[in-house]
Amino acid sequence: MAVSKRERNILILAAIVAAVFVATQIYPAVQNAYAGREAAIEDVLLAITREERLVEDSLEWRDRRIDVQVQQAEVESQIFSGDTVPLIEAAIQRDLSQHARESGLTISSTRLAESLQANDWLMISQEMSFRTADAANTITFLERLENSMPRLRVKDFNLSRNRSQYNGAITVVGFARGVASTANVVFR
Repeated sequence: MAVSKRERNILILAAIVAAVFVATQIYPAVQNAYAGREAAIEDVLLAITREERLVEDSLEWRDRRIDVQVQQAEVESQIFSGDTVPLIEAAIQRDLSQHARESGLTISSTRLAESLQANDWLMISQEMSFRTADAANTITFLERLENSMPRLRVKDFNLSRNRSQYNGAITVVGFARGVASTANVVFR
């Protein structure tokens, strides 16, 4: 089958039109599709990276939350609780006296507790005078205070010797949260 010159020119012209069509329509469409695919792949990779980071962060935040809860429980075990300031003051005085007696100290006197409230916290200061025949009893007493729960912190301490006896004075503080003062209590 022979192709005439006119048919050959028509075929060449059709090839040129097809090449122009491919160059102007199909090639840009393929490039756009390829670029869109690349952008979609990058978006998916970014989303995966973000999700992995969120998983890592969530594990870190969970660990931090657990640490904070442990610290909160520890703090809660170190503070006194009670419905009113006088009840907390009595608890601190009772604990201080008990530690003194169990350490072999004789209580000479105790002063009235002093309280200071700031925001939702209450600090109660309790002073006590004591005597003992053995200075080692004071070490035992201080160790008991250091390990006490709720915690009594030593604010001031002095010890003097008088013949065969040691006389001392100690001021301790205890802390409490969210208590009503006696002035705010209404009786009906």
